[in-house]
Amino acid sequence: MPIHTILLVEDDRLILHTLAQGLSDAGYHVLEAESGEDAIQVCTQENHPDLALLDMRLTGMSGIDFAQWLKITLGIPFLFLSAYDDPEIVADAAELGALGYLVKPLNIPQILPSIRTALQRAEEIQKLQQAEIDLSTAMKTSRTISMAIGLLMERFGTREDETFDAMRAYCRSNRKKMIEVAAKIIENRQQIDLSSYLPAQQHDSGIT
Repeated sequence: MPIHTILLVEDDRLILHTLAQGLSDAGYHVLEAESGEDAIQVCTQENHPDLALLDMRLTGMSGIDFAQWLKITLGIPFLFLSAYDDPEIVADAAELGALGYLVKPLNIPQILPSIRTALQRAEEIQKLQQAEIDLSTAMKTSRTISMAIGLLMERFGTREDETFDAMRAYCRSNRKKMIEVAAKIIENRQQIDLSSYLPAQQHDSGIT
């Protein structure tokens, strides 16, 4: 199994190093930072962590502000750490998208299940986001190809199925991706010659 990397941001050095040692002993790779500003440098200099544990009341840049930076800039999930079990703070953390909220003092064996759950949830979110990206790409690709086929049907007076087959045959013969060919057809139909791949009666209208 891959080793997960956890970013730990805590301005109390004793707590920082104690948590870091405990998480490291539990098998995690730990990145340490004593402030939000330091944590930004860590994130830009090191490999991106899989999960961040953030003290809400950091000196300087607040944990809330750094969490917003993480979410918007890198899309890294996070858990909040706080000495205060305040319902309003918990609500703020949830609204920001925190995967959990841990109240100090922290005991490593007790928080490990929360960390494992957060990591699993983070992986699920990442998969969903990737699925959305893949779906968006597929829809964009489908629209581009459909537009190109429509233009060719109008030009040659062919049916959709035979136009699609001709375009696919052209791509296979020339080792080109259909989306790239479709984009060229939309941009400038004169650059793509599909005449020899269309039904025989349409050859005299070929694109040159």
